[in-house]
Amino acid sequence: MSAGPSPSVVSEEVARFDALGDAWWDADGPMAPLHRLNPVRIAWARDLIAGHFKLEAPAGAPLAGVSLLDVGCGAGLFAEPLSRLGADVVGVDPAPAAIEAARRHAEETGARLAYRAATVEELAAEARRFDVVSAMEVIEHAADPKAFVASAASLVRPGGLLLASTLNRTLKSFALAIVGAEYLLRWLEPGTHRWEQFVTPIELTGFARAANLRRVSLRGVVYNPLGAVWRLSGDTSVNYLFAARKPDR
Repeated sequence: MSAGPSPSVVSEEVARFDALGDAWWDADGPMAPLHRLNPVRIAWARDLIAGHFKLEAPAGAPLAGVSLLDVGCGAGLFAEPLSRLGADVVGVDPAPAAIEAARRHAEETGARLAYRAATVEELAAEARRFDVVSAMEVIEHAADPKAFVASAASLVRPGGLLLASTLNRTLKSFALAIVGAEYLLRWLEPGTHRWEQFVTPIELTGFARAANLRRVSLRGVVYNPLGAVWRLSGDTSVNYLFAARKPDR
């Protein structure tokens, strides 16, 4: 399914990520920062989901029985590992080439999950709902973050979770995520992010509340240059992880 115009899509952003193709999965390529960040994102999501639903699944599949929709999945860097933890995962993205790269990688690795080229609004128009909806490093690329959150929230079943990973709009994030990461260290292609599109935790909490969700987790993620690793932190001034719950009724 091709993606039409929607409040969640900025065509230039989609084209940039669509052009990456199989380079998404190159740990030393243009998505290297996400590869380094991924272990923290996955561990946080795994523990939060398992705790929230009080799962007693096998050790090798701690998320067995959980349905999860990963919005803006790209080539599956977050979606595929969650499927390996036992979740029933669907990944959606408006970039068709990224979805094809995700499918190829899943075939090569034997990962069992489904992918669709679609927008969050197209999914929201359907009847299916999910235990968990994730949007990792996506909100800061949405044309209308509040509308995006509303659409994503509509896909969460009662009692379910919305998970997000994004960037705070602070002077520190401008210095580190824009000037440092894009122009000095060249971790990312210059222009990958626009600082004015970053969303503060207060704003994201408000968007979630307007969509009938209540925040249940807010954690910062900071980079340790000595060990070249990311870790959870109380510092949300640059990168942060966010989770909100939909009421049971």
